Amino acid sequence: MLRRVGDLRGYKLGARNGEIGEVKELYFDDLNWTVRYLVADTGGWLSDRRVLISPYALGEVDMDGGVVPVNLTRKQIENSPSLDTDKPVSRQYELQYYPYYDWPAYWNGPYLWGPVTKPGSGQGGYLAAARQTETDDPDLRSTYDVSGHSIQARNGEIGHVEDFVVDDETWTIRYLIVDTRDWWPGKKVLISTRWIERISWSESKVYINLTRETIQQSPEYTKEALITRDYEMKLHRHYDREGYWEAELARKIAS
Repeated sequence: MLRRVGDLRGYKLGARNGEIGEVKELYFDDLNWTVRYLVADTGGWLSDRRVLISPYALGEVDMDGGVVPVNLTRKQIENSPSLDTDKPVSRQYELQYYPYYDWPAYWNGPYLWGPVTKPGSGQGGYLAAARQTETDDPDLRSTYDVSGHSIQARNGEIGHVEDFVVDDETWTIRYLIVDTRDWWPGKKVLISTRWIERISWSESKVYINLTRETIQQSPEYTKEALITRDYEMKLHRHYDREGYWEAELARKIAS
């Protein structure tokens, strides 16, 4: 199911034997636009360090209850490798984190989640071969930090990143929610992460291969609207682009 990241912020994280805090932000890799960790605000329980929860540990999101189930105990989380609060996530840290939980290393394999296509698929454990990439640090970005980045079309800026839309099955970020009020009043649109050409972190700017005029005529997005497959098909037809679901089906058939 597709969900706004902003809606998940503040959701309770429910471990097997009690709450561990709430969702603060998400870390994603900017190559595959896939969420690698939820950052927990533990409210003083483990206030001396950041607590990262991989989607490998997550159950189905309870939208009505505002809870993200975590298939771990509080003790497991408390004893997990510690990450300094003022440093980015390094590969060295991940080489301690993933063996601790015996999860497949997402960076070591042909799929979004390494040897498996999605977290929770129940295939494999940690692979020792992943140690070969010990010096290759991940490019992980915070959804909090990227919010507000400018969107640069072919012929000028069109607005800024307001939020993200994530698929909670694969934890892939499918769309950026773009607020265009600085260009024309009141309209918000979805831009697929597959249409992003590059990101300039120094400029805080996202470059896309679309014109302002094409975006202006695209289907409008509202917070109240559900992002159904019909809506997605209409959006992709407008931009004359292949849907991500078609590309993923083609890859499955080919493999």
